[in-house]
Order: sequence, then structure tokens, then C-alpha cells
Amino acid sequence: MLETALYECPYCGEAVETSVDISGGDQTYIEDCQVCCRPIKFVLQVDAEEWHLEVFSENE
Repeated sequence: MLETALYECPYCGEAVETSVDISGGDQTYIEDCQVCCRPIKFVLQVDAEEWHLEVFSENE
């Protein structure tokens, strides 16, 4: 199940929209920022009825 999430890039500070697949449960993955192309670490936490996305610079 795809959900839309808005995050702020930890490098350039731009607000960016992304899609997250909450059907896979908790996930940690790296994607490049759509604006500045720097690698962002995404941490997705999924509970029974809620989900939460955090973003970090690659070195955090």
C-alpha cells in the first residue's frame, strides 16, 4: 500500500514529496534527494494503524 509523505531534505532543506510502501513493514533505505541529489537515509516505522517516516543525512 503506497502512501504519500512530505519530508525536508537534511542537506538542502527543500520540502520534497515521496511515496512510501507501508505494506512491507519497518524499513530503512537510502534514496537521493530529488532536488540536490545527495543520499538520504529513510527510516520508515509502521504500526498496526499508523506509520512514521524520518530522514537523516547518510552519515547519521
